[in-house]
Amino acid sequence: MRSDPSALAPERLLVFEVRGSIQTFANAIQRVTGLELIDEEELKGDEQDDKPAVYLLVPDATALGQIVSLWRRWLDGEPAERGFAAWRDVFATLRNVRPWGPQDRVRDDERDIIAEEIDGKLDTDRIRLEIELVFRADEARGAQTEDNIQQQIIASDGRIVSRCRIADIGYHAVLADLPVVAVRSIIDRAQAGIAGLDFVMHIRPQSLATGIEVAEPESALPVAPVTVSGSPILALLDGVPVAQHPLLAGSLILDDQFGLEPLTQVADRNHGTAMASLIMHGDRNSTEQHLGRQLHCVPVLGPGDGFPEDRLIVDIIYQAVLGLRGGDNPTAPDVLMVNLSLGNARKPFQGQLSAWARLLDRLSYRFGILFLVSAGNHGTPFDVPNFDSWTDFESAASDQRAQSVVHALGQLITGRRLLAPAETVNGLTVGAANVDAVLSPDRLSARTNIDPFPAMTISNPSSALGPGFANSVKPDILMPGSREHIRFVSSRTPLSAIPSGPMRAHGLKVAAPPRGGIEPGLGYTNGTSAATALASRTCHQIHDALEVAYGKAFTSLSHIQRAVLLKALLVHSAAWPKDASDLIRQVLGPADNRKHVQQKDNIRRFLGYGLADPDLAIACVDDRATFWAVGVLPPKQKAGIKVPVPICISGKAQPHALNATLAWFTPVHPGRQTYKAVRLKLEDPSELQILSVGGAKEQPDQNQGRKGTVFSRRWEGNKAPAISTDQVIRFEVQREPDQGIPIDESIPFGLAITLTMPGVTQIYEEVRARLALAIAPRIEVF
Repeated sequence: MRSDPSALAPERLLVFEVRGSIQTFANAIQRVTGLELIDEEELKGDEQDDKPAVYLLVPDATALGQIVSLWRRWLDGEPAERGFAAWRDVFATLRNVRPWGPQDRVRDDERDIIAEEIDGKLDTDRIRLEIELVFRADEARGAQTEDNIQQQIIASDGRIVSRCRIADIGYHAVLADLPVVAVRSIIDRAQAGIAGLDFVMHIRPQSLATGIEVAEPESALPVAPVTVSGSPILALLDGVPVAQHPLLAGSLILDDQFGLEPLTQVADRNHGTAMASLIMHGDRNSTEQHLGRQLHCVPVLGPGDGFPEDRLIVDIIYQAVLGLRGGDNPTAPDVLMVNLSLGNARKPFQGQLSAWARLLDRLSYRFGILFLVSAGNHGTPFDVPNFDSWTDFESAASDQRAQSVVHALGQLITGRRLLAPAETVNGLTVGAANVDAVLSPDRLSARTNIDPFPAMTISNPSSALGPGFANSVKPDILMPGSREHIRFVSSRTPLSAIPSGPMRAHGLKVAAPPRGGIEPGLGYTNGTSAATALASRTCHQIHDALEVAYGKAFTSLSHIQRAVLLKALLVHSAAWPKDASDLIRQVLGPADNRKHVQQKDNIRRFLGYGLADPDLAIACVDDRATFWAVGVLPPKQKAGIKVPVPICISGKAQPHALNATLAWFTPVHPGRQTYKAVRLKLEDPSELQILSVGGAKEQPDQNQGRKGTVFSRRWEGNKAPAISTDQVIRFEVQREPDQGIPIDESIPFGLAITLTMPGVTQIYEEVRARLALAIAPRIEVF
């Protein structure tokens, strides 16, 4: 029983269409003997899904027919046979039980996109589609499946443009051109057409790259040549950048694996140039230090900053990463972070992992790479209630405007989901906060655009909402994505608004290609792509700080150990802005504070673990000490980490806090009992009472936080700690029993712990002195 049919055999799949709560179904199905359930967290999914479905893989056609027969007898009111009574409670939670078929191969939303593409076209016109095949582990059977689909496509007067098979993620697909007349049969889900073929898993419109806007070009001031050294540790998979832009010259290594640079006009190189600029320089509204290493750039976007038309994007990304780190001659052997400010605008996450996300999960574990992925943006209009006119909204108090917009977005949660591959389990997903470094906003923009959240820090209206796979916390963090404004597109009631896009008054300043007679200069951008680039920059700066402080003790760690540590340290710096969490709690509820888990569920959809603080992640201060550790855990083992507590905080009744963040990469198993094969757990330390701290209210619920591959927890208090000499806090990282097939490998993890009491300036030095007395902080595996 699975919530995701990926890599399963559809000829033996039963689809259970759930009516109402997925939790009610999960409770009922667990009482049926003889079923092998995936782990419960994957089964439950997201309660906000309006049409949840669960998939049962049966041993043969006889078993499939038997369950369908039981369902039909139940519909007819006939009593259940002896031994099948438990199925009655299951059937009571369902809308339908049926074999896998054309309606599963062509989803409603993707069907609508394909229908729009053929509208007005002749029967002989061609449409390009992605056809994912049933994955067969046996290569000969896989080749036969591909031959079968090729024959069907040729018989329909079509052709195969490209193909891709990646055994590691159970993926086999072709990119095909089909005439409109054949596409109509797909839209109709005709059993006699391609949609009815047993060896076809999914039929989708060709992937469409998410875009960015770079607005209001201006000339760039002269800059001094930059000095870089050392091999790249960060790669950018994006559009072709203007490599000789004054801000970027000498900073980029252009690795044009797919020959896209000659195909792309310089004036159109917006996406790659903007992302490279943000990574290397940050928001140019302020003056930030240039990164000290070159950035390795692999163009994966072609003309118009779109995906190459003749390749599957999963294939492009796979080959790009293999070129970076695989084979005998990798082009960037030291890269351990990859920025992906990209997504498929046609693939919102709806409970089933995209092949792109599965690919990132596999590659992160295989090569020890931290993928930083944009959550995606939704620029579609939304209705704003409680106002009769634009003037009323503009003149309303800021809190009224904020409440109305959050209410509007809360009604559209299921329609503003993460865009593939943002549901990645091992990667870090970045949303956009309404933050930029604009010092003196140009109020002229307020004539047509209004800041919906002028008095608070919160996610932008266009930033995609969580949760992630198996109801995990997504986006993981927020980073600055500019103070996004909205404009109204309809004066009817209710008012209809849309995100306005970047401007000089509210945008991140970036390098831009030449435009309108202006030589390569500057422009303004926004959104989750930009926020992700800033997250990658922060990760690079964390790596730089650790390298300076620890030298070879840090750089000699493996790629995967450093990658998971950077993942932990970046999330470790994140926190919910209290004004934002209070607003979401107030507007979306539930009003009953005893339902705090549901309240936190709504908050983390918008905020994840919160807005990351680059200064907190990188800098040292006197009243705060941050510890880090890396280790590896064999099966069924746990690691003990002892953290020294400074005596200077003892007896002081003032605010103080303890934070801990654990991160790892899990092996993944598409088509197996559970996708996320390894779980680690960070237990609450027993010394919390001595420290006089308890779980903070402004953070995701502890159980929600345990469903991904990064777990962050904060404890805080105001009462005086009772600290003895040589006091330590003992943390335990435990590897839980592997789900499904056991994993023999030891799993690397990274851990970050911070102890702070604002104003007590002896903390850092006391801790450093304590650690200097020992050989090194120890991790004991037992």
